[in-house]
Amino acid sequence: MKKYLAEMIGTMVLVLMGCGAAVFAGAAQPFDPVGTLGVAFAFDLSVVAMAYAIGSISGCHINPAITLGVFLTGRMSGKDAVMYMIFQVLGAVIGSSVLWFLAKDSGSTTTLTGANRFADGQMAQAFVAETVFTFIFVLVVLGVTAKNGLNKFAGLAIGLALVLVHIVCIPVTGTSVNHARSIGPALFQGGAALSQLWLFIVAPFLGAAISAIVWKVITVENDKVVV
Repeated sequence: MKKYLAEMIGTMVLVLMGCGAAVFAGAAQPFDPVGTLGVAFAFDLSVVAMAYAIGSISGCHINPAITLGVFLTGRMSGKDAVMYMIFQVLGAVIGSSVLWFLAKDSGSTTTLTGANRFADGQMAQAFVAETVFTFIFVLVVLGVTAKNGLNKFAGLAIGLALVLVHIVCIPVTGTSVNHARSIGPALFQGGAALSQLWLFIVAPFLGAAISAIVWKVITVENDKVVV
């Protein structure tokens, strides 16, 4: 239960801080904006902070896509994978509820919870973006957390990879690559965010599955080294 609670807390922080940056200081906000790059780094810093805070407890997935990738590569049981995902979504809902309360009277010009959405007629682009960028992100996670990976720098590498993903993907979908990060805000936002939620669930799962398959093909993690 401790590792499940750790995942809940970590995901709550990720949503509150990352989406909070978009709501309060993203591009075109009435407050001092940090823009796209600032929002990208807000998600990055949240991941890095939580990686070192709860990484020793749960591995700090705080993302169902990562959990799926880890499960498909045989690093965790099905029971743990399901429980991780449930508590990640619970954490995202808690983080979104706090953010909604803080932002509801703020005058923010974006969604009050940083919900993911794509423009009309851009569904194909959104699906490809979320699939491809989730694939890249999860592949990085699988690589740096492998037995022979550079584990000491895993949190930093994962966070910086998330920055890269956000820089490119924010203009397309607001960047999800994380089912929990999309589900929590959409439940409070409603409207288009809720009706489009299916894409932010299906595409990241597909991207994570592809990354697990590719990793199994290219990894030398379990190979014997001949000297």
